[in-house]
Amino acid sequence: MSQPYDRVFNFSAGPCTLPVEVLEEAKEDLLNYKGAGMSVMEMSHRSKPFEKILAEAEADLRTLLGIPESYKVLFLQGGASLQFSMAPWNFLGAGQTADYVVTGAWGEKAVEAAAMVGSVKVAYDGKAGNYNQAPDFSSIPLSDNPAYVHFTSNETIQGVEFLSDPAIAPPLVCDMSSDILSRPVDISKYAMIYAGAQKNMGPAGATVVILSDDFMAKSPAKMHPILDYKLHAKNSSMYNTPPCWTIYMCGLVYKYLLKKGGVAASQRRNTEKANTIYQAIDSSDGFYKGHAVCGSRSIMNVTFTLPSEELTSAFVKEAEGRKLDGLKGHRSVGGIRASIYNAFPLEGCQVLAEFMGQFAAKNG
Repeated sequence: MSQPYDRVFNFSAGPCTLPVEVLEEAKEDLLNYKGAGMSVMEMSHRSKPFEKILAEAEADLRTLLGIPESYKVLFLQGGASLQFSMAPWNFLGAGQTADYVVTGAWGEKAVEAAAMVGSVKVAYDGKAGNYNQAPDFSSIPLSDNPAYVHFTSNETIQGVEFLSDPAIAPPLVCDMSSDILSRPVDISKYAMIYAGAQKNMGPAGATVVILSDDFMAKSPAKMHPILDYKLHAKNSSMYNTPPCWTIYMCGLVYKYLLKKGGVAASQRRNTEKANTIYQAIDSSDGFYKGHAVCGSRSIMNVTFTLPSEELTSAFVKEAEGRKLDGLKGHRSVGGIRASIYNAFPLEGCQVLAEFMGQFAAKNG
């Protein structure tokens, strides 16, 4: 099954596959954006064309996720990793404790950064099970009156995902980097959501922060400027030069998703894609073993192992020969990781599932 432009099926965990239609439009605009006489990569972020790009990107993201007017949308730099520190610097004050729910490697990194700022309680840690499940939030013993509760909605390395919005009273902060726009989200349940662009929204370079006005008001009056959410909000994401090209690309992706039926349609497509691969795992008579337990299986990152390292290496090599690229799993889990973000085509999942069946029949 051939791809446009002789492209491979890119299962990489990020940067992500982008819609060919979006890439074609970006190609068309690359040298002269809409008659501006220059590329978006060249134009001033204070120019009228870029101000329009930024405004439309925010408006389309608000439409896709149903973001209330009482929330700010910021396009920042530094990746989601900067938010690991930026959130506690703004919201974890002296004498307060922040609770962290850790379901994988990125949750671990968020805890490490926050602990350098203030008091952190790990309310749940799935490390004993090598992070193979997402817990029921109602069973987690939280602190009394925590400054906020932080969790990662989808762990890319372990392939573990919270498949619905937690319902808890304290301010909820979520790293939604790898499953934002993959399903409907009730924004009102969150005080803050942040997400790197390079999984589901565009190329690397921008981080989206969705922040309630009430929560932002808790940030201290004096903050290092580049870490100050209030300052970024006051300047409409342009306190310093924003990642213009990435924002432009995200805007194209947002328009593409709106045209394709929004996030509800994304969820249906993503579920079908993931189920195609999970069915190949579950029907293999144990040749393939999924890492995440049922009920916590990610629809973005499908992780599984084979009976030996030798077979895993052979699987990756043969897959590459079929233009199935980026399947080698992370060293902490091993095996295979198939990342199938929003723009990844169903056909790629079908080709992978067919190959999995053939490989198991030959080597099982």
